[in-house]
Amino acid sequence: MSVEALADIHVEDIEYLRHPSGPLLARIYRPKEGRPRAALVSMHGGRWTRETRLTNAVIDEALARDGALVMALDIRMPPVARYPDCVADINYAIRWLKVYARMLGAPDRVGGIGTSSGGHQISLSALRPRDPRYAALPGPDGVDASLAYVIACWPVLDPLARYRMAKAKGMDDHVAAHHAYWPDEAAQAEGNPQMILDRGERVELPPALVIQGTGDVILPTDMADKFAAAYRRAGGSVDLRKFDGQPHTFITKAPAIPASKEALEVIKAFVRERMAAG
Repeated sequence: MSVEALADIHVEDIEYLRHPSGPLLARIYRPKEGRPRAALVSMHGGRWTRETRLTNAVIDEALARDGALVMALDIRMPPVARYPDCVADINYAIRWLKVYARMLGAPDRVGGIGTSSGGHQISLSALRPRDPRYAALPGPDGVDASLAYVIACWPVLDPLARYRMAKAKGMDDHVAAHHAYWPDEAAQAEGNPQMILDRGERVELPPALVIQGTGDVILPTDMADKFAAAYRRAGGSVDLRKFDGQPHTFITKAPAIPASKEALEVIKAFVRERMAAG
């Protein structure tokens, strides 16, 4: 079902998964002409508890205009579901997109992009694509949820550190969101990309790009740096790009400013480079 008539890209909403709680929709963006040169799953932020597949539209449309097939997700969220079941929806979507991309003649080396709490969830999915809890939903045979690359924009890469910061600073809405999504603090430590690397767990380490504004007061100031250092120590390749003075969600909330335009170019170039690398 086509939902939007844009001059240069095709946009439609599809149902990609159905639970007893109801259907899950994805917004598919792709070039109108030619085969897509890349394919990505896109996961929105919203403190794990709100927002929709439309949140990252400015990023998703930019990638589609640059030749990518983008699947922007709705997933189950609290109070319907919480960790780890929400991550299972993303895992399923990655597998679904690999099959769909093949049907369109696009590469099935699928990447992932996520913002804020979506950056946490897409990073966690990249590290543990075969975790039996995340891969619990039946899907196409012989298709796994491994990602060829991952892009995380202002991501919550250490949920436990952010939870403790939010409590200390009286960020009541953020604290409530942590309580809604996470069963307890032990789960925040277990499903924690930073601590997974610090513990030395055996994980997958696809090439990563992290976009972070230095004026972000929603996250601990050193979160992105600590993660990048741990990722490299584990043997992974990560490109950390900082944008001076920019707040949380700067690309999606202020897409016309120079920093947002620059960040979008960085994201598009990263995807092109990953696909050229094969």
